[in-house]
Amino acid sequence: MGIGLRVPPARCWKRLTRSGQPLGRPAVTIIIGLSTVERRKQTQRGPVDFPRSHSAPVAERECKPRISAARSTPASPSSAVSGSRTTPCQTFTAWCNSHLRKAGTQIENIEDDFRNGLKLMLLLEVISGERLPRPDKGKMRFHKIANVNKALDFIASKGVKLVSIGAEEIVDGNLKMTLGMIWTIILRFAIQDISVEETSAKEGLLLWCQRKTAPYRNVNVQNFHTSWKDGLALCALIHRHRPDLIDYAKLRKDDPIGNLNTAFEVAEKYLDIPKMLDAEDIVNTPKPDEKAIMTYVSCFYHAFAGAEQAETAANRICKVLAVNQENEKLMEEYEKLASELLEWIRRTIPWLENRVGEPSMSAMQRKLEDFRDYRRLHKPPRVQEKCQLEINFNTLQTKLRLSHRPAFMPSEGKLVSDIANAWRGLEQVEKGYEDWLLSEIRRLQRLQHLAEKFRQKASLHEAWTRGKEEMLSQRDYDSASLQEVRALLRRHEAFESDLAAHQDRVEHIAALAQELNELDYHEAASVNSRCQAICDQWDNLGTLTQKRRDALERMEKLLETIDQLQLEFARRAAPFNNWLDGAVEDLQDVWLVHSVEETQSLLTAHDQFKATLPEADRERGAIMGIQGEIQKICQTYGLRPCSTNPYITLSPQDINTKWDMVRKLVPSRDQTLQEELARQQVNERLRRQFAAQANAIGPWIQAKVEEVGRLAAGLAGSLEEQMAGLRQQEQNIINYKTNIDRLEGDHQLLQESLVFDNKHTVYSMEHIRVGWEQLLTSIARTINEVENQVLTRDAKGLSQEQLNEFRASFNHFDRKRNGMMEPDDFRACLISMGYDLGEVEFARIMTMVDPNAAGVVTFQAFIDFMTRETAETDTAEQVVASFKILAGDKNYITPEELRRELPAEQAEYCIRRMVPYKGSGAPAGALDYVAFSSALYGESDL
Repeated sequence: MGIGLRVPPARCWKRLTRSGQPLGRPAVTIIIGLSTVERRKQTQRGPVDFPRSHSAPVAERECKPRISAARSTPASPSSAVSGSRTTPCQTFTAWCNSHLRKAGTQIENIEDDFRNGLKLMLLLEVISGERLPRPDKGKMRFHKIANVNKALDFIASKGVKLVSIGAEEIVDGNLKMTLGMIWTIILRFAIQDISVEETSAKEGLLLWCQRKTAPYRNVNVQNFHTSWKDGLALCALIHRHRPDLIDYAKLRKDDPIGNLNTAFEVAEKYLDIPKMLDAEDIVNTPKPDEKAIMTYVSCFYHAFAGAEQAETAANRICKVLAVNQENEKLMEEYEKLASELLEWIRRTIPWLENRVGEPSMSAMQRKLEDFRDYRRLHKPPRVQEKCQLEINFNTLQTKLRLSHRPAFMPSEGKLVSDIANAWRGLEQVEKGYEDWLLSEIRRLQRLQHLAEKFRQKASLHEAWTRGKEEMLSQRDYDSASLQEVRALLRRHEAFESDLAAHQDRVEHIAALAQELNELDYHEAASVNSRCQAICDQWDNLGTLTQKRRDALERMEKLLETIDQLQLEFARRAAPFNNWLDGAVEDLQDVWLVHSVEETQSLLTAHDQFKATLPEADRERGAIMGIQGEIQKICQTYGLRPCSTNPYITLSPQDINTKWDMVRKLVPSRDQTLQEELARQQVNERLRRQFAAQANAIGPWIQAKVEEVGRLAAGLAGSLEEQMAGLRQQEQNIINYKTNIDRLEGDHQLLQESLVFDNKHTVYSMEHIRVGWEQLLTSIARTINEVENQVLTRDAKGLSQEQLNEFRASFNHFDRKRNGMMEPDDFRACLISMGYDLGEVEFARIMTMVDPNAAGVVTFQAFIDFMTRETAETDTAEQVVASFKILAGDKNYITPEELRRELPAEQAEYCIRRMVPYKGSGAPAGALDYVAFSSALYGESDL
């Protein structure tokens, strides 16, 4: 190929673009010095692009100058950067000599000293560490071309394409071609292997410089030309790794030449990096040569490679220790929260187990109010703590599993199952306490009713018996006439009839006392005493009644006169008087009802009673008529006026008085029953109001529970979208809490009104509370599942598409839609994902995904297996290797080395937990980092 015409040096290394945009990234391609004919051919067939090579990423982007067909003169080899006043010869020469001197030689003129190919082959052997073919020893031109071709073939074998650089140009001393070849060698062997965070070589070297100089004032590395003009960036690089060589605080930004020369001298003297640049040329050039500076800076990277390796090892150790420290913090938080929750349950259960009743209704209602406060105020936060505890435990186990740490085993008695058992025990005791409270209140309510009824009936009976013993004991018949005796006898018969009528009342009083005793009434002693007095008096009345009858019957034989009319009056007045007494007693009787229907029944009975009043009034008129007839006879026959009836002590005035009382009591009872009806109607409205809300809330909660269940089984979209949807569902559920609170208020009104039944709904407040707690727990668990999937994805480096594919595969083979696959379905799932499984291999996988031999594969176990199959993990071997670097390849490490290489907190963490090194030849205080690293991934107390 022709050398072509020489052009100004500014065009030698200029990167050309197509249509103003950077060219693509083919393999290293150098097109320099084309002849006019070759340029025309090159223009006609377009740029020479070769298949992309991963071995030279920087060369692809930086070393592809191409001469446009529109330009008539070729580039000059005298300069590498547009506007630079010097060539890269000095830099490249120094770089070559820095390697050649290892072989005991050097070059003086880069244009001439590589022409025979011998030193070029030697340079490649030194920098690659490989042997090249034996060189030709002859001095003829074809010998030199053969040697250069061997060197170029070796470069090409490393994945670098040299376009338009031929052995003839190198042998002929073409400076541009020689410089292009040396730059290609520098790119391939000095810069290409530099990679930080998977960037290209140039970008990686720039990122490395930026990170190392970031803490230094007045340093801002953005490129490989103007950012280095003041010399501070070079001094910062040296100070970062060897602060003993440069006092950075004394450097001045306004002394660039001094800064550059300081860096050059220190690097040459202490770092074995030869001076490749000229300080004045860098300062006085608007844009220093980029290739020259990259070449020089790459020497610093390789000089500090050992320190970089140690820093990488330290970073890896810090990351592993940070995982352990975070896990330990989560363990401590779990233990603390579990202890507090179990202690609260332990303190609460004895209170709920206390079944000592109170004697009064008000005291028991205070107990009920305390229980309501417990349900409304004290228990809900603990429900949240229990749910959060379960979530924290699952999250911790996921993090431990993802970081290959042993599973967390809480202290004895603090497992999630232990807490769940304790919680179930609490709820059982709680339900028993509530049932006991309501039963005790009902018992006291009935006792109160029975006691009031006993007192009322006892008072009526005592009022009736008052004076009866005295009356039965008197001997008024001794001086009475026959008529008076007969009257006394008939009166006594009427009394006996009245006494017999009171027998049922006495038995009723005794039955009430017996029931109060059976229900453990707190004033049973006084009730028994009063009942016993009534019974003793009743027995005495029977005895006295029998004695008086006997006496009157003896007198009856002597006394025959009897006033039939008075007898008739007595016969009719006595039962009527009993009816009046019964009516008064019924109208004053107390009742206990629980519904509108029962109240209506009382009203109906009362209306029926009022319907009998006209007939009773007619009977009263008839009785009053008999009395009037007696008085008329007495007046007609001049008999002694009968101021009293000898057969009955009851006077017409008594009947009228009691009749007037009945008439007054009827409207009073009307009003009382109407008031009771109004109260029961209010209670009925409360029942219907509670039922209306409960019948809406109950199905809503059930529907939400089912909806959350469906979401957990069929989440779609990215994990972030799933989390957003679940968070929205959670917010909707939280917003619905006001309805629960409103229902709690209605429930409290019902209990304050002593209403304990509701036929309008099947949902009790307890059902609603249990459903609500189940809903909160379900949505929290589903959110936690997605959070764990996010942790899995982020920790394992899985993509959203991979997770979606895993979930879709699992859901497809989850035949029963219960969140689990049976072994046959799991095997079919693996086959569908490309696994070729034999019986032995499948059995091995089943022991991994179903270690307890439960016969099912859960979604979490499936995800863990797939992430192990698809993601890389950190291992104990990696941590051991990192510690070995920090320890300088020793099998032990000292506390001083840990404090020097690691942050203070993590260094002390290692020192506290590492056991002493027991091998030979170690200094005092040496620590065993191998045992420590193994313990991080196995069973230990770390």
